[in-house]
Amino acid sequence: MTWLFILFVLLLVVSPVMWLKPSPRQRRISVLRTEASKTGLTVKLGKPPLHGIKTSMPAYRWRYPQDLPGPDFVLVRDDHASSALKPFAHGWRWRREPLRPLPDALQGRLKALLERLPQDALVVESHRQALALWWWESQGFSRFSTYLEDFVALRDGLAGRPDDGPVSVPFGQPRG
Repeated sequence: MTWLFILFVLLLVVSPVMWLKPSPRQRRISVLRTEASKTGLTVKLGKPPLHGIKTSMPAYRWRYPQDLPGPDFVLVRDDHASSALKPFAHGWRWRREPLRPLPDALQGRLKALLERLPQDALVVESHRQALALWWWESQGFSRFSTYLEDFVALRDGLAGRPDDGPVSVPFGQPRG
């Protein structure tokens, strides 16, 4: 009987420690965010630009150069968008279109990227400071890293195309 009591007490002591141990998903997300931040991305939790989602959601942000701000737009996955919104690419709708139309090359690059994103990627947003991907982090870094080059190229193409003011492109770089 004493042994059962000792075993019970040990279980009571060890069980809170087990609750503090991170789950496999928490470990995967920690590695994902750490590796993403090493590539220059910033990851922030915030309220996404969606109706009906009240919880915080991770946003992965690619910053525009300070002297080359980006356009303002929001693209939302069809599952979270109203049918009244203008379609852009298969499965995506404009919640807010850029005031200036994007060049065909940039539109093609953006559409190709949107088609590759995982189903839990709900919003692609751009504003003066950064290009952002709002998603639920369903993949590990090895899979996520396959999007990095495309996002960097898209960010570089959008840089210097603010909705207000003239379009500016760094010297020696082609437009589009």
